[in-house]
Amino acid sequence: MCGIAGYVGKKPLLEGTINQTLESLKRRGPDAFGVKHLNAFNQFYSLFHTRLKIIDLDNRSNQPFIIGHYHFLFNGELYNYKEIRKSLEAKGESFFTDSDTEVFLKLIIKEGLGALDQCEGMWSFALLRADTGDLYLSRDRFGEKPLYYYQSQNSFSFSSEVKAIAKIEDKKFKINDQHLKRYLINGYKSLYKSNATFFHEINEVGIGEILHLNRDGQIQRWKYWNPTFSKQQDMTFRESVDGVRERLIKSMELRLRSDVPIAFCMSGGVDSNSLICIAKKIFNYDVHGFTVVNKDARYEEISLVQKVVDEFKLKHSSVEIKRDHFLENLKELISYHDAPVYTISYYAHWLMMKEIAKFDYKISVSGTAADELFSGYYDHHNAYLYDMRNHKELYDTSMNNWNEHQKNVVRNPFLQKANLFLENPFERGYQYLEAELFSQVLHQPWSEPFNENFYSSELLRNRMLNELFHESIPVILHEDDLNSMYYSIENRSPFLDRELFEFSLKIPTKYFVQEGMAKFVLRSALKDIVPDSILFNRKKVGFNAPLEDFIQFSDPQVQSELLADSPIFDIVNRDKIKSYFVDRVLSNSESKFLFNFLNAKYFLEKFH
Repeated sequence: MCGIAGYVGKKPLLEGTINQTLESLKRRGPDAFGVKHLNAFNQFYSLFHTRLKIIDLDNRSNQPFIIGHYHFLFNGELYNYKEIRKSLEAKGESFFTDSDTEVFLKLIIKEGLGALDQCEGMWSFALLRADTGDLYLSRDRFGEKPLYYYQSQNSFSFSSEVKAIAKIEDKKFKINDQHLKRYLINGYKSLYKSNATFFHEINEVGIGEILHLNRDGQIQRWKYWNPTFSKQQDMTFRESVDGVRERLIKSMELRLRSDVPIAFCMSGGVDSNSLICIAKKIFNYDVHGFTVVNKDARYEEISLVQKVVDEFKLKHSSVEIKRDHFLENLKELISYHDAPVYTISYYAHWLMMKEIAKFDYKISVSGTAADELFSGYYDHHNAYLYDMRNHKELYDTSMNNWNEHQKNVVRNPFLQKANLFLENPFERGYQYLEAELFSQVLHQPWSEPFNENFYSSELLRNRMLNELFHESIPVILHEDDLNSMYYSIENRSPFLDRELFEFSLKIPTKYFVQEGMAKFVLRSALKDIVPDSILFNRKKVGFNAPLEDFIQFSDPQVQSELLADSPIFDIVNRDKIKSYFVDRVLSNSESKFLFNFLNAKYFLEKFH
């Protein structure tokens, strides 16, 4: 895990700019710093790398990594590098490091960019061919690693973080007001519905994409991987369960490869405990779990966590939520993210990363994407009922299960209606709940309808794939990366494995929700690995925390700061927002909106 950046332009970069660029990326890679400058084709090229040493800790693996005319910057991990290395050695290649970086570059040199199809990993990389002036940028299939770029008439620059591009270009980028309003009113699920970022002129390389900049400054972009949902295979439930179990264990084995110790994010749910129990029980890994402890009964999971800790005799650390320095910390986090923090969960997650860093871990593992691969959200139950509408016996059983197990725990008023999608399969009013009301807080009301991409005629599948590629997962990965990198920690997500993902698409939809319980295939796959008390616990908590645990809006001092002069009040009506600062329990939607307001306010104050 590292920080990468680069520049192509008509003028060479000044020494001060070079130093500032490296400084801006030092949290991503504090272990080594590398710069390479070239002058070719009437242009100046500069490549920057800050290294976090994970695989092959020797300096021989520092970057930029150069073989002949090929100059390589790599942020991430090639998990199956040992298998690829063995294959290349059989074809006559030799290696002078033990790193995945050398394997990655030699694979591309020998077999071209089409060889990315062989690669299992997470990455953003830059490849410069000094003999032709061609620059290639790429990101992994799921977008675990970020890569931004900027192009003007005279230059092109790219980096893992926007702040480094600002240093290279010596430029203050204009805030994208539309995207800020999108975040403020519609929330995090709206942020990756388009290619917009929080700054005009800043773009992001797409997931599963290659961007090619030729020496004339022309850009071409193409996908090297396009996920497709085809007709499900005629697979039994047992085959589905066994297939998931086999592939998840393999994914975990690959992601335990490291020359430094690994920490585990731990909740009381199935997702994180699947990974922890596989690591401990199958691979005898010395697991150290970290849990955010919440006093709110809606989100408290410590009793479930303790069961796993006790049964497997795990090392465990708790992170207690406190109000101390919340606003100062939030400002710091916004400044580092170059963006608002997307949800309150990721403020709590940042506190967890701080605790993990105290133990000198350089890697954390999280359960990201289990909900999106195997069905884990409340609306998935409604979508499942819609998809089972023509299977009378299964539909009737599922409806009875919904009434018994889901009806009384769902808080969203739309989803409290089991047959929501039978009445209207296009109903999505629950997604941007009360957005119309919050829009009235702006001087000029703003709205944007919910939209989604088409992947499948099956409603549940289409929702899950939209969540994976356009809604939930891009947000989670963005926050996971920045929060962990703040403390120089690499985050790994074993559920985001190509083989596991592609197998999940073949599982018949009818197996996903059983006995009124989502993720039933995953739960069944981990039988005898994860304790039943975790696997078949019906309470869905999620990694969450109420905003009131961090801030008291009725406090006069808090109100004084939040209502002081700020560029946010060019957008938001001060008196209307003040009406929310009352001493009462906020609804879930109100809590999210007020958190978005705080972030939009401090983001504008920092970057306006």
